[in-house]
Amino acid sequence: MYWRLVNEKLGFLKTIILKRLFYQRIESDFSLNEINDFTRIYNKALQNNGVITFDSKFPKYRFIDFIIKEKNYVVHGSNNKEIHLFETRRQTLYNGKYVDAVFASKDGIWSIFYAVLDRSKVVPNFRNGCFKARNNNRFYYFSLTQETWDKAPWTSGTVYFLSSELFEQTNIGRVYFDEWVCTQQIKPVLRLDVYIDDFEFLDKVATHKARESIIKTWLLYKIRTYL
Repeated sequence: MYWRLVNEKLGFLKTIILKRLFYQRIESDFSLNEINDFTRIYNKALQNNGVITFDSKFPKYRFIDFIIKEKNYVVHGSNNKEIHLFETRRQTLYNGKYVDAVFASKDGIWSIFYAVLDRSKVVPNFRNGCFKARNNNRFYYFSLTQETWDKAPWTSGTVYFLSSELFEQTNIGRVYFDEWVCTQQIKPVLRLDVYIDDFEFLDKVATHKARESIIKTWLLYKIRTYL
């Protein structure tokens, strides 16, 4: 009981810190119009080899979040619009540990960011994250170097929907990093083309120095987006 209370208190403190450092989004319920629209688009895509034709007035990130929640998918954003099979790659987890896996998330905004950021123009790094809390709060940060900004790094891309059955969450807690991994190859079920206008946090992308510490990037993130 004691340690459970300690963990709850630590989780509460983490939420306060994240709110100070990053931009917050509270997950809201889907309206009846959204549900009808998104269900129609989803069913149509299943009949069209998984290709999504998005003809709704609502934001694409809301559609992605709805399908994730109601249909049990994870998502992966990419510049590559022709992925038919995801294969594992050696990458680092949120905590720096290496793993051979396919990476995904359960967040619309974060997946769109990865789809529309042209990775070929990144110099020499970029920093970003999506944290979630049990109270439906989501916290984001996005930061590029000036060298990357100078290359006009935005493009179009695709958000792929993959069955969540083979994925495992890399960390759990009251507040957690929204990272999921699959240690075997997997085919996407659905695909949705996205564009820079679909990235709702474009005006909240900051600029950091390549060699600065991640802590400094976090501490200055929101301040930099105001400048």
